[in-house]
Amino acid sequence: MQPEGLPIELRSAPFRRILRNGTVAPSTRGGSLPPIGATPGSPSAGAAGTYPLAGRTVARVGFGAMQLPGPGVWGPPADRDRALAVLRRAVELGINHIDTADFYGRSVANHLIREALHPYPDDLVIVSKVGATRDDEGAWVPAQRPADLRAGVEANLRSLALERVDIVNLRVMGSDDHHELPPDQQVDLDSQLAEMVALREEGKIGAIGVSTVTLEQLRQALPAGIACVQNPYSVLDRSGEPLLELCARRGVAWVPYFPLGSAFAGMPKVAEHPTVLDAAARLEVSPAQVGLAWLLAHDERILLIPGTSSLEHLADNVATAEVRLDADTMAALDALGAPAA
Repeated sequence: MQPEGLPIELRSAPFRRILRNGTVAPSTRGGSLPPIGATPGSPSAGAAGTYPLAGRTVARVGFGAMQLPGPGVWGPPADRDRALAVLRRAVELGINHIDTADFYGRSVANHLIREALHPYPDDLVIVSKVGATRDDEGAWVPAQRPADLRAGVEANLRSLALERVDIVNLRVMGSDDHHELPPDQQVDLDSQLAEMVALREEGKIGAIGVSTVTLEQLRQALPAGIACVQNPYSVLDRSGEPLLELCARRGVAWVPYFPLGSAFAGMPKVAEHPTVLDAAARLEVSPAQVGLAWLLAHDERILLIPGTSSLEHLADNVATAEVRLDADTMAALDALGAPAA
């Protein structure tokens, strides 16, 4: 059977391999392949296993809504019906962890999630974030003061039509060289965490996460009760490894952004690295799937939230849950992040 005659979710390389060979090689790290989802022949987000997130059980392959709005994460999507179809298909494929923010669009991503999925499935965990906003021209504006954080949570509650957001990440700015904050936005982390704790106690948020934090900031935040950490991390960028190790010791979920690198200058692109390309060719999967599959195999606490506005790319991302990397491939990929001799 040719790929062109298959449903979208069967056209990705892992599923063409299943059709030819009948099996997928078991992981040397993850044991036997979990059963595929209820839809015959479709990829299942749960095939990579599950992990607890703020007391809920989520599939380790989730969905990030950042790519649903228009260019620059601003304004309406080019194809609204397609964006809604992507969200609905994501849930059909077993995704029950969606990452979003009211400042995606502004409010565009949240409104799309609400239109596509409300009333929400009982097992769906919606994670949003605060700490930034957008001006009327779409520019990114820091919103770090406690009152700003509260306003951000309220905006998410309205745009998502929720009484409580399951998890809200505090997006910390000013912890690196990329954000210079005006004086009125230079707020100490303890004051920010106190406001997040108050919002949790009021029932407006279920749990607290942190994003773009240093190791010291994570240590400072943990006593407040942290459910997850969102920091940049990939097979090529292991700068967050000490934070991941701390999360592993404390049972905190690690949810990397830029899991395949970034379009920003100076950031390595996973899908272009020769070792990744070689692994993809041998395994008959895409380079992006190799990069994502390495994350899943690297640590059980890693949860993926790859985003897309394409049904075909969604199917490829979910099919990553079926990709198993052999020991030699894992060793070659692990070596990419090894310290220089």
